Amino acid sequence: MRLLLLNGPNLNLLGLREPGLYGASTLAAIEADLQERAADLGVELACFQSNHEGALVDRIQAARGAESGENVAGILINAGAFTHTSVAIRDALLGVAIPYVELHLSNVHAREAFRHHSYLADRAIGVVSGFGSASYRLALEGLVGHLQARGGVG
Repeated sequence: MRLLLLNGPNLNLLGLREPGLYGASTLAAIEADLQERAADLGVELACFQSNHEGALVDRIQAARGAESGENVAGILINAGAFTHTSVAIRDALLGVAIPYVELHLSNVHAREAFRHHSYLADRAIGVVSGFGSASYRLALEGLVGHLQARGGVG
């Protein structure tokens, strides 16, 4: 079973960008930890990061179905600032109809008012925020649990 982790703009700067807010872990370290946990859960995890909205939309569309050769069963997405601005990413997620979990390192509801709205949350199977890099593991475990309950994993 294959899952996809998507990271949006500025997440490539993790470990450098505002470590008091986002933590000291790099994106590479988070991805390596998550791939190890995914293997423990019996799933494969592909990772993708882009600062470009269109690249994220293209990657979401490529995840769809057997015709793409990917058969992605679920998506983990930290869309970064695009969470609060991107109808295009929302439309891509809805268009491929792959279950997804929205995740964030920080508690977006304890931050600036413009971060309180998500274009993705209302159609996500779950939202995890505020647990730092552990948000990724929690989101992965929640997604796998959801897919298992539906008979889609392991």
